[in-house]
Amino acid sequence: MASKIKLELVTPERLLVSEEVDEIIAPGYEGEFGVLPEHTQYLAILSIGVLRYRKGDEVRKVAVGGGFAEVTPDRVVVLADVGEKAEEIDVDRARRAHERAEGTIKDLSLDDASYSKMRGALQRAIARMEAAG
Repeated sequence: MASKIKLELVTPERLLVSEEVDEIIAPGYEGEFGVLPEHTQYLAILSIGVLRYRKGDEVRKVAVGGGFAEVTPDRVVVLADVGEKAEEIDVDRARRAHERAEGTIKDLSLDDASYSKMRGALQRAIARMEAAG
């Protein structure tokens, strides 16, 4: 039985993570899901949220803005629309984005498309702040 699983997290801009890890917890479309070595193969849709992975006692976080995860028994490949490691997040910028989106979303005259766009911006800002701690 394998004790590690390979995590590869890719965005359109770059390879963000490529490491052997002990456990992965990802924000699935229907809720968080965890992956350990030897997991059953499947494909998952990701939602906006925080992907966490553990190496020994250390837990690392990445804010992701949706995408897909392909899980195999020895590897997880995440194709994320956007992704940002916790240590790279500008918390003040995320806080300002949160405030802007929250203020705009309270506008009752928004059409459905504008509301959806602002809701997504709000979710991304929350995920970035959560990942950064």
